Amino acid sequence: MTLSTLLQILISSIAATSVMTLFSYAVSASAREVYKEPVLLTYILTALHLEISPNFKTILGWFLHYLIGLFFVVGYHILWLNEFLEISWLASILLGVISGIIGIISWIILFEIIPQKPNIDFKGYYLQLFIAHIIFAITVFIVYKLFL
Repeated sequence: MTLSTLLQILISSIAATSVMTLFSYAVSASAREVYKEPVLLTYILTALHLEISPNFKTILGWFLHYLIGLFFVVGYHILWLNEFLEISWLASILLGVISGIIGIISWIILFEIIPQKPNIDFKGYYLQLFIAHIIFAITVFIVYKLFL
């Protein structure tokens, strides 16, 4: 893998995760709900009673959020590189839909493994999460294409 490809994946990942996060924060503010993935990841870490400081849990929540975004982009890259999907608007929307479903299932599992669920509108959260993943995938497509 070339340095250019690594940068393509990394920059696409950071940009897409940031845009997705901005969307989640905007929806969270307008709905007056906590739909912020890094905050909810910190909540999960706290509920798991990890013996680490609250500040480190917050940092870890953000790190995990961006790391998961990186994993998604690596998956997209593999699909594109092996020509399972073309690098296109339609394929990026499809990847966003699939990623959204994976994200929703993952959050359902995470919320099931903790004893105290957050006090949020889960239906609203999953809807915004689904849309956020489509935005994520489209952003990956746009930034990724800049390197081609």
